[in-house]
Amino acid sequence: MDGYICTVKQQDDIKFAQDALYVLTGKWRMQIIISIYNGQHRYREIARYLPGLSFAMLSRELQIMELNVLVSRTEDPDFPKQVSYTLTDYCQSLYPLINNLISWGREHRETIKLTHQQNNDK
Repeated sequence: MDGYICTVKQQDDIKFAQDALYVLTGKWRMQIIISIYNGQHRYREIARYLPGLSFAMLSRELQIMELNVLVSRTEDPDFPKQVSYTLTDYCQSLYPLINNLISWGREHRETIKLTHQQNNDK
């Protein structure tokens, strides 16, 4: 662990980390953020982009994300009613963290894969 510095010194720091994890965790939340980031702004576009995600679960996740100021919801007053979602500036501040999570996840998969290969070779 040379070169890594952990600055967690207080219980409050752990609470802040837990808050961040709560907002980002769940099977679909990160995928919804990436879907909207990639241009799927309407409700049905997001649903199509994420097969396996039910409309009820998408609705619930978007409501939670709206409460946590990650997305903003806009209703088109015309008929038929269209709802679109955009990532807030606050959510966009997560991009460096998301990129770091992706890098760490990629490295983690490789580490686990190599470890299992080495264990199987014994």
